Amino acid sequence: MYHAAGIFTRPTSATPGDATRLEATAMPQHIGIVACSAEGAALCYRTICSEGAKLLGPHAHPEISMHTHSFDEYVQCLDRDDWEGVGELMLGSATKLAKSGAEFLICPDNTIHRALPYVQSRSPLPWLHIAEVVAERAVERGFRCLGLTGTRWLIDSEVYPEPITRRGLTYMRPGRAERDEINRIIMEELVYGEFKPDATAYFQRTIGKMKEAGCDAVVLGCTEIPLLMNDSNSPLPTLDSTRELARAALRKALGMAVPR
Repeated sequence: MYHAAGIFTRPTSATPGDATRLEATAMPQHIGIVACSAEGAALCYRTICSEGAKLLGPHAHPEISMHTHSFDEYVQCLDRDDWEGVGELMLGSATKLAKSGAEFLICPDNTIHRALPYVQSRSPLPWLHIAEVVAERAVERGFRCLGLTGTRWLIDSEVYPEPITRRGLTYMRPGRAERDEINRIIMEELVYGEFKPDATAYFQRTIGKMKEAGCDAVVLGCTEIPLLMNDSNSPLPTLDSTRELARAALRKALGMAVPR
């Protein structure tokens, strides 16, 4: 329930024995989601809502606003390597979300984080960076060498290598042919909500090679991949970028520390 002076009092009896729920804190911050592809954005949104109840009580979660341009506008920019154009789309969403009352932003799309440097200096609101969140989680879990999966635009970039190496970890990219096939699976199947056994098998083979080469975890670096792969069917422990970002957004909304 809500009280004067912006204090939010969380229910304490709905989940007996839940020691993680705090008694009271400042009003949770309003989360803005800069969405790109539908499946990943939906998973991020659902995760915030469902896991918010673990901290805030039954059915509760911070206020959330989401904006997305047509995915086709992003894909056109990606196809011509127009990262400034991607950044302008992100900035357009950021501006609309700021006007809606959002207090900080997340983007449940790993690939377009490549354009974030074009955005941050002009953004009306601060951002959580998905790769920073995942890299920090890898440290917390004691991993040392991370296999990377995602679109070819992401794997060819420094979105993940920079925060990974800054924390003293190492990483491995898939081979060129594997990057191309994973990109095809993502762009032709996963973004449409199609999750085929052949795609699962291909990811398993690719991740298995990374395990043989010395990786001890794999980054699911496209926000749709966690809908296909998880700890139960992956040869390596997974770092679920979508859900980790959602959890970091929850922590930030509640005034807890988050990676930068």
